[in-house]
Amino acid sequence: MKTLIWVEHNNENMNEATLAVVTAAAQLGEVHALVAGSACAAVADQAAKISGVTTVHVADDAAYANALAENVAPLVASLMESHDAFLAPATTTGKNIAPRVAALLDVMQISDILSVEGDKTFTRPIYAGNAIATVQSSDAKLVITVRGTAFDKAAAEGGSASVEAVSGTGDAGISSFVSDEIAKSERPELTSAKIIVSGGRALGSSEKFEEVITPLADKLGAGIGASRAAVDAGYVPNDYQVGQTGKIVAPEVYVAIGISGAIQHLAGMKDSKVIVAINKDEDAPIFQVADIGLVADLFNAVPELTGKL
Repeated sequence: MKTLIWVEHNNENMNEATLAVVTAAAQLGEVHALVAGSACAAVADQAAKISGVTTVHVADDAAYANALAENVAPLVASLMESHDAFLAPATTTGKNIAPRVAALLDVMQISDILSVEGDKTFTRPIYAGNAIATVQSSDAKLVITVRGTAFDKAAAEGGSASVEAVSGTGDAGISSFVSDEIAKSERPELTSAKIIVSGGRALGSSEKFEEVITPLADKLGAGIGASRAAVDAGYVPNDYQVGQTGKIVAPEVYVAIGISGAIQHLAGMKDSKVIVAINKDEDAPIFQVADIGLVADLFNAVPELTGKL
């Protein structure tokens, strides 16, 4: 079986989420990578070094500069004539491209897989991760998104894949890139952070969130996350959100402060290696998944903890 994976990138550097997709794809067969972008030769070189990748297809065209799904999907669909499966990371971009590819191929997409059980058999979470379904496809072609936290990352060095240019399908003319506003931070990105400190609605305001959460995160060198309730209340930007409708994370340590532990939030962080919860409500659901729990007022406990680090 030949698999084609989507290499997520910014035309300069590859997103690490790609490495987990390579691991999943390697369990299905020969791994080919697709780098679609503009002036993206550096990314193609990075992809060629990934252990397990045999061929890198490069589509260098201005139409792919911003990874518009309407332009990328027809390109992927055309390459699927010589591939049996298409895999993409379950990121915002991956989840935008894959369904369009599935529609063009007239197949059912298999979303957010956790494991590969056979050539066409996979496991995936349902009911916000409270149950795991085993699904089997009967389609001739597979379109799959991969939950990055469920697979080990392939080695970024050691490979020697061949690099081949492919002709793209160009601009579909149905969407255009206007602008983006990217928040820059020296903190580690949530999906790759080893330690995450998250705050919930109990913090009460954006000022208190900054006053309580940030100093602790600074001491730990951690990424900062938040519950959906905190994001909806305007305490922090959307890209801080951890949960089923936010980012799925699995750091070595996850510190949940003032987070009750709604199903939606647990679905995004319960695979963390160690979960620490601080909440004054001893019946909060977060304590059911926490490895270490502290029943205390966060406004007293967190500053004290920060001061002792």
